[in-house]
Amino acid sequence: MNKGTKRAKVKKGDQVVVIAGRDKSKRGRVLEVLPAVGKVKVEGVNIVKKHQKANPANNRGGGIIDKEAYLDISNVQLIDPQSGKPTRVKYQVESDGSKIRVAVGSGQSVEKTMMRKF
Repeated sequence: MNKGTKRAKVKKGDQVVVIAGRDKSKRGRVLEVLPAVGKVKVEGVNIVKKHQKANPANNRGGGIIDKEAYLDISNVQLIDPQSGKPTRVKYQVESDGSKIRVAVGSGQSVEKTMMRKF
């Protein structure tokens, strides 16, 4: 790992719940993760108004649009696939040497259940 990068236990496509801030207890899917700065973007959470200038070259009109802003990664928690409640995540090394993410509460693998959903 490079200097300044952190291990993000949350990945794109994960179902998370916001545990702090104005959108507390909202749930959503992770759209983007920036591990180097510790930020995450969640669908339908932390909506901000952006004043957008028209760009005829890109066929984009101007006006005020709603868009998701980044949250601190510490303000979201993964949802346990078994109970549906927020849980911490740990890494477990499998017998073949691969690492998988496991929900601390139930011991259920987060990886396999996510693959089935999508």
